[in-house]
Amino acid sequence: MLELPETLRGELKEPLGEIYTAPDALLTAVDDHAEATAASDSSIAETRLLTVGDVVTATLADAGRQPDIAVIDGRTEREPIDPAVEATLSALAGRRLSVTNPPATISESLLTTLREAATTTELPLTISVDGEEDLAALPAILALPAGTSVVYGQPDEGMVHVPVRPAVRTTARELLAEFDGDTDTALSMLD
Repeated sequence: MLELPETLRGELKEPLGEIYTAPDALLTAVDDHAEATAASDSSIAETRLLTVGDVVTATLADAGRQPDIAVIDGRTEREPIDPAVEATLSALAGRRLSVTNPPATISESLLTTLREAATTTELPLTISVDGEEDLAALPAILALPAGTSVVYGQPDEGMVHVPVRPAVRTTARELLAEFDGDTDTALSMLD
């Protein structure tokens, strides 16, 4: 449905949030964001933690916090994941869904599944991607409710925490609008 143009590759290497190396500090930031959102908007009954990436997901699970929604592909930096990471991911509780998403794309099945994940009450949920999950954070930011935290890996730096707020949604929408393909339909699927 959407393909990453060469012109955006450099821009997408910039993190959309703060980088953390310690899982405890990251989880404190996630909880602080959820509490601040709930305090400022009493209509928000539930916040969620979504992770993109095998190592990030396993790191937080090993720190005692399984993400509500995890998007994984069995690889890290295009290499197979370590057996210890694989063991942690295999032990994740909850429902599992599978999608196909070729490298450097955002497929319709990924968009549909992220939209479903945004509204389901059957959590935790793991989305296993046949292909590549690297770009899933952008549509997740648009699909999930305010107060959600999206966490993804920044190669050789750490974990990026993106608190879902209006400003970051605008940035995600603007970036997705620059992709090749049917951006209007893709964005309407996430609204």
